[in-house]
Amino acid sequence: MNYLVVIERGEDSFGAYAPDLPGCVAVGKSREEVLHLVQEAIELHIQGLKEQGLPIPEPRSQAELVGAASDKA
Repeated sequence: MNYLVVIERGEDSFGAYAPDLPGCVAVGKSREEVLHLVQEAIELHIQGLKEQGLPIPEPRSQAELVGAASDKA
């Protein structure tokens, strides 16, 4: 399964989370690092759900980039 991951850039780090897996987050010093860490976090999260006998959420989130008109006053 492929889950949508949101990456947010901070002042000196990157954060990432999977909206369909509440609590599944990661922080890294680079975009590449946070992608690697969030992938590991997703795998561990799913493994934990399985071990607890809980259902694995289906990927449902989608993303779209939407432009905003600039105000040229």
